[in-house]
Amino acid sequence: MSDRYYSFNDYAKRRFGCKVYKLALDGGMTCPNRDGTIGYGGCIFCSAGGSGDFAEPVCDSVEKQIENAKKRVSLKIKNGKFIAYFQSYTNTYAPLPYLRNLFSSAIACSDIAALSVATRPDCLPEETVALLGELNAVKPVFVELGLQTSDENTARLIRRGYELPVFDDAVRRLKAAGINVVVHVIFGLPGESREVMLNTVRYAARSGADGIKLQLLHVLNGTPLAEMYRNGKFRCLEKDEYVRLLGDAVNLLPKNVVVHRLTGDAPKKLLLAPLWSADKKSVLGAIERSFRERNVAQGSLLR
Repeated sequence: MSDRYYSFNDYAKRRFGCKVYKLALDGGMTCPNRDGTIGYGGCIFCSAGGSGDFAEPVCDSVEKQIENAKKRVSLKIKNGKFIAYFQSYTNTYAPLPYLRNLFSSAIACSDIAALSVATRPDCLPEETVALLGELNAVKPVFVELGLQTSDENTARLIRRGYELPVFDDAVRRLKAAGINVVVHVIFGLPGESREVMLNTVRYAARSGADGIKLQLLHVLNGTPLAEMYRNGKFRCLEKDEYVRLLGDAVNLLPKNVVVHRLTGDAPKKLLLAPLWSADKKSVLGAIERSFRERNVAQGSLLR
């Protein structure tokens, strides 16, 4: 599949000289969209786990948390290094001393090759960006920003809580500090057409970001989105629709933009829809076949 785009695996092997694996961690923070600062309950698609349902829980120390996360993935890892990926909630939403201790402790671990921090663009004050820049001089730092959509109407519907200029400013300041920026995009948000979704990919590609995560919308029980789905307010994408969208999306990306994800997982105990997404092996197989067919078709046109 990587013939059609710049995959994260290819990027990691070039940058780190080996395969790397992300260790999903919980930094012990919440979110301004949950604690009342800008809202309550988070975005309408977000579970109680704050998008970190697979993250290793907080324990006595971040070093121990990392060891626990390594044990969890040990059966599928042969050789390689790890990225400490702070995934749950908003991972810059804390006082600077707390962040400094947390992130410094993580990258001090010998087999941690890099730090990845998932956060909101409205939670990046100058001192936090400066800290991330300092850490980036020690080991590579990735900052993952939840854009999800470039359509402001959809953004209000999903209760994202910030407008596009906030995202643009965050990307600019992170890039000025030398930090690798990854943008999260969701396909299948309520009311969005194919063209609106692809416009979001175009927007992300123009933003100056280094990488992108393309994610299918999962409807999880216990979320406001689940109530909308049960009430027939929107329908989920079918597998073939999603696969075609991915093919169109990667064609819009500059060759230097790294694709960190083409799909994602949802906790099966929470997943309401689309149920086809629970069979990840089948989904990845469909993506691979589609991309292979596009390669053949494009090759025929070139001949």
